[in-house]
Amino acid sequence: MLFIASTAYGGNPDRQGEAGAPELLLNPWAASSGLHTLNTSSISGLESMRLNIAGLSRLENRELIFANTRLYEGSTLKLNAFGYAQKVGESSAFGISLMSVDFGDIARTTTLDPEGDGGVFSPSFFNIGFGYSYTYENRISVGFLFRGVSESLPNISAFGFAVDAGVQYVTGPQDNFRLGISLRNIGSPMRFGGEGLSFQGDNPEGTAQYLLTYDQRSEKFELPSVLNIGISYDFHLNEKMMLRTLGNFTSNAFSRDQIGAGAEFVFNDMVTLRGAYKTDFGDAGAFKDNIYSGLAAGASVILPVSAGGKGKIGIDYGYRATNPFRGTHNFSLRLIF
Repeated sequence: MLFIASTAYGGNPDRQGEAGAPELLLNPWAASSGLHTLNTSSISGLESMRLNIAGLSRLENRELIFANTRLYEGSTLKLNAFGYAQKVGESSAFGISLMSVDFGDIARTTTLDPEGDGGVFSPSFFNIGFGYSYTYENRISVGFLFRGVSESLPNISAFGFAVDAGVQYVTGPQDNFRLGISLRNIGSPMRFGGEGLSFQGDNPEGTAQYLLTYDQRSEKFELPSVLNIGISYDFHLNEKMMLRTLGNFTSNAFSRDQIGAGAEFVFNDMVTLRGAYKTDFGDAGAFKDNIYSGLAAGASVILPVSAGGKGKIGIDYGYRATNPFRGTHNFSLRLIF
């Protein structure tokens, strides 16, 4: 995986804007969003399906998450997500996750009615992922994920597939040190097609006057492939308090590379506070920093709801500063049972 990454990655701002399916880079889950999605090495459970699938097998038993994101506050964009993950035996787990983008109603315009014809439409962007992860001797976890990607407008659509792969390594006297590597959104190019790309034109040959329908082929576009490499270290302050520090490097195939660091404080496995900072580096060229360069913060509260503490309910919140707009707000409801 590292060999593939070394030949395909390096942060390429000259290709910025050339990839499609940007929703694959959006994180709908609140807990990891509060860390700027930098926890490649330590993420576990269902949320790992959006960052490092290797962490899926480190969930407790079964996990169910409903999430809503107010994307780029001030716009009408929202994310809705749902996921379920379950242990299979003692060392493996599988999961399914779904995410859709809500664009709201957009006024329909045409060349004949540039101010709008009174109608509205809403694009449909949807993806579904199926993942599997296995942990060896509680030290090394590996995982693979297969994702279907669908984008559609009235009379036009595109569909493609992407694969994620990841690995996590844990060591130390109290499993303090963690290393994670993930490779995401590796797939074949996508292409839009449908009746929306056809038009009627005159017969180019002969004297008969009639119209022909011509089909146009759209250009293919690549998926936004990403390589993440992260490390973290846990400081067990006492029996009830733990401080985790982490760092992460992100290599984007179609934009500048990013680097970031963060920390989360856990009290009694019930309350978690998070914060992180991420920035782009390298020559920006004609482009400014990524919209998510800057601060992120979040919090989680997890409470037992059954005898023995096996059943739990959690509420997660994450905030990421954006430029422009007024930030992105993530909310998640988590059930562990």
